[in-house]
Amino acid sequence: MRVLIDTHAHIHDKAFDPDRDAVVERMRAAGVAAAITVGCDLADTERAFEIAERYDLRAAAGIHPHEAKDAPADIRAAFEPFLQNKRIAAIGETGLDYHYDNSPRDAQQRILRDQIAIARDASLPLVFHHRDAFEDFTAILRDEWRPGMRGVVHCFTGDAAQAKTYVEEFGLYLGIGGIVTFKTAQPIRDAVVATGLGQIVLETDCPYLAPVPHRGERNEPAFVAETAKYVAELLQFSPDEIASRTAENAKKLFGL
Repeated sequence: MRVLIDTHAHIHDKAFDPDRDAVVERMRAAGVAAAITVGCDLADTERAFEIAERYDLRAAAGIHPHEAKDAPADIRAAFEPFLQNKRIAAIGETGLDYHYDNSPRDAQQRILRDQIAIARDASLPLVFHHRDAFEDFTAILRDEWRPGMRGVVHCFTGDAAQAKTYVEEFGLYLGIGGIVTFKTAQPIRDAVVATGLGQIVLETDCPYLAPVPHRGERNEPAFVAETAKYVAELLQFSPDEIASRTAENAKKLFGL
């Protein structure tokens, strides 16, 4: 059976409370051998690590840009227990979201810089959330990024030019999820074709953004197989090759 990795999920989300055991069983049955459940604030991160321990998953510790306004004064101290946890795979999700501006932009930028510094010092990869803030986001990366650092722009929704900047300037990976299957997603498809398999990982962002043919349903890790199938057709590879190459990328990125 081909091995897939869901590099960005929220399996600890309340949407899965009624049937999480069954969701994980379907994940395994679909060939998804590993998944990272990603925290978005301190309480959410604690939940992520609890679920990761229960189901033999990995977790990421992060403060989402939406939650930046409520971040603790000493983020490093708040993250310390997670940094010591064997389940940790990454710092994030963190980044900038100027689409909703749920937190002031200066707070988003400060908390992003803080989390990049934590990841840099801990030699951990970063999971980035970016929306409508490309110039500020890349400017911060140019300030904070150092050779040897690793990261992924999760739920990539940019164009080929942005993809080139992320990949060539910073060595970032692109997290490709169900949106790539949407009719309106031609710029993302163009970016995937331009980038190729070398810097792509697969994700669901479940319970959100289910791929076709499940669009409108609750997303779950098993559905990463549908995204893999679609990317295989897009890049004219076999599904087995897509699974193998993206899994190797995920292992390299997260040290799985």
